[in-house]
Amino acid sequence: MKRLTPTGEFIYTYAYHQDEEELCHLEMRAFFGKDTEEKVIKSMRGIDPSRSPFIKERIELLFEGAELADILEQAAKVDMESSTFKVIFPKINGLALANKVDYAAKREIERQIGFVITGKADVHNPDVTFGIILFGGRWYFGKYLQSESVWFKHQRKPREYSTALSTRVARAIANIAVPDPAGVKAIDPCCGIGTVLVEALSMGIDIVGRDINPLVVDGSRENIAHFGLSGTVDLGAIADIRQQYDVAIIDMPYNLYTHATPDEQQEILKHALPFTEKLLVVTIDPIDYMIEDAGFTVTDRCIAKKGLFLREILVCERTIEPSPSVEELQEA
Repeated sequence: MKRLTPTGEFIYTYAYHQDEEELCHLEMRAFFGKDTEEKVIKSMRGIDPSRSPFIKERIELLFEGAELADILEQAAKVDMESSTFKVIFPKINGLALANKVDYAAKREIERQIGFVITGKADVHNPDVTFGIILFGGRWYFGKYLQSESVWFKHQRKPREYSTALSTRVARAIANIAVPDPAGVKAIDPCCGIGTVLVEALSMGIDIVGRDINPLVVDGSRENIAHFGLSGTVDLGAIADIRQQYDVAIIDMPYNLYTHATPDEQQEILKHALPFTEKLLVVTIDPIDYMIEDAGFTVTDRCIAKKGLFLREILVCERTIEPSPSVEELQEA
């Protein structure tokens, strides 16, 4: 296949349940700096679609046009040589009326584009899959990549809690906390059985876990190993953390094994201040006043629903500098 030069832009399609809309939009904002009701988003940022539990497909754009004829004209210049191909017009719910194309028209457009491309079509096992989409009144064509539901494979863990985050929510939380893993060091200091750790590690995020309960630390280690992942989970209190991290993810303890009182929750947040500038908190209680008292400010938020059970996801940034430790004072 002759090399096709991408434009540097990507189109992502989304699918989510109504209860997941707020969480999905918070993840969108973390990835792209914006969200949308249309379930399609265009961005200069390239993300593996399998990272998100909500992204269905990604099209890496090769060319675009005001009319379908513009796409056909450019597609006619594509020579696949020995590579096979197929063309997909994705099915997207929630599009604006101006961007909707019915099923029969989509199949006809796929056929037309496939006809003008030089090469052999293979609808079952192509070397390259192309995507065509109408969005914002313009036509876009590029390399198509379907998301793989990696989170689904993590649902069956050796160790599990009924109140633990679902793998979909945990994966979104990891993305919101660390939208770009390059050079970022993260910690989950109240990691429980490691639901967030498993999702984060599976995406290549540099994260470590910690918990005060030896039973859940063992469970977290077992869950990580079960999926062939490698990660560190230490036994210890959040107050004992001395290393610096770029972000901390804290799912406030509220289950049978490690329930935290309001005073203990406040202490957890205050102990996070010295070692991280960014904090993502999962809570079932209103704790904005605790966040502020601990020296952080909420910069974004959403509600994650699981039936009638509601969790609030808070993205926080440090607003006051921590007091120097005894060791730092001694060194000074």
